[in-house]
Amino acid sequence: MEEKKTVTMKGNPLTLAGNQVKVGDKAPDFEVLANDLSPVRLSSFSGKVCLISSVPSLDTSVCDIQTKKFNEQATNFGKHVVILTISMDLPFAQKRWCGAAGIENLQTLSDHRKAEFGKAFGVLIEQLRLLARAVFIVDAKGTIRYIQIVDELTNEPDYEEVIEALKGIEG
Repeated sequence: MEEKKTVTMKGNPLTLAGNQVKVGDKAPDFEVLANDLSPVRLSSFSGKVCLISSVPSLDTSVCDIQTKKFNEQATNFGKHVVILTISMDLPFAQKRWCGAAGIENLQTLSDHRKAEFGKAFGVLIEQLRLLARAVFIVDAKGTIRYIQIVDELTNEPDYEEVIEALKGIEG
């Protein structure tokens, strides 16, 4: 039996459900919702490098910081890079948050309906039905090139490591 991946929240262990993807795997396709409730699939970004930032909720301080940091960094990457922030927040809440935070360089997407992203990438927290804090980079051919699952939900990801990994991936 395969051991399930765990993360912690304030030291308390939480179990991650879904497939544990690995670097080198073909990125599984999934459907999430845009802020206008339209469906969005990972496959719709084919030919682009996708930085996927997974957060528990935009309405929490660390998720807020993480998303703003990637929004700021987005201008440093070429047009071949798309930054997606995915959470379980409702699309309406994401739209409100983006407006209040001045987010214009990345796209927020909601996994609230079916948790397809969370299950496909192995970051769905069983106990909370929220997404773990993680960063994935999928290259233009759909291969996972980088994974960072943050062990403690209250910690931010290692942004420098993410940026360095992104720089090393061709469009």
